[in-house]
Amino acid sequence: MAKKVAGQLKLQVSAGSANPSPPIGPALGQRGINIMEFCKAFNAATQEMEKGMPIPVVITYFQDKSFNFQMKQPPVSYFLKKEAKLKSGSKTPGKEVAGKISRDKIRTIAEAKMKDLNAADVEGAMRMVEGSARSMGLEVTE
Repeated sequence: MAKKVAGQLKLQVSAGSANPSPPIGPALGQRGINIMEFCKAFNAATQEMEKGMPIPVVITYFQDKSFNFQMKQPPVSYFLKKEAKLKSGSKTPGKEVAGKISRDKIRTIAEAKMKDLNAADVEGAMRMVEGSARSMGLEVTE
């Protein structure tokens, strides 16, 4: 017999550093999910990744208090800042340029994020990533 789904929860957790402190602990605790069990499972699943990389997680929890989780790729903004070697984007995008990024790097990011993006092909995903880059104040070069 299939388990009854009680709900879903979306969180963004740093890779390899899930702990029961806020915001993770309270979000899981109020739904009756075992906090330490999630932290151990998540940290084990992300131990090969770069420490501190933000990982979006969708946690499906069931009425019997069990759960499973699905990890997604880090946000496009994380990849863009990493490739352009920036701390943050422009304070006034469109007026001030924060940095430059090449189309080759945009293609690499689009290919990495392809399964999480709502795009039919890599070209469409590249256009989505370029839009994010422009909204951060990055200049796209050839």
